Amino acid sequence: MEKLKGSQKKYLRGLAHSKKPLVFVGQKGITPTLIKAVNEALETHELIKVKFIEFKEKDQKDEVSGIIEQETGSEMVGMIGHMAIFYRRQKDPEKRKITIP
Repeated sequence: MEKLKGSQKKYLRGLAHSKKPLVFVGQKGITPTLIKAVNEALETHELIKVKFIEFKEKDQKDEVSGIIEQETGSEMVGMIGHMAIFYRRQKDPEKRKITIP
């Protein structure tokens, strides 16, 4: 997947504003179950929010977000407070819900 431009990320953050978090990162951090949950959510929704219940420090959130990006093949489009927004384009053109300008 090609990297998103700043304006595209801004557009996606706007779309994510009204969404609720679908995945929560707790005290166990990155686990295979967490990665599976993120993959499934991205497969279904394309754009998801991940909430950090633990790992409240900025560098910790950045590190965990980077691992989620690598493991799921997604891109983080924003971090607001303790919430990260991830996007991964649906592979099947028929199932795509989001059209990026």
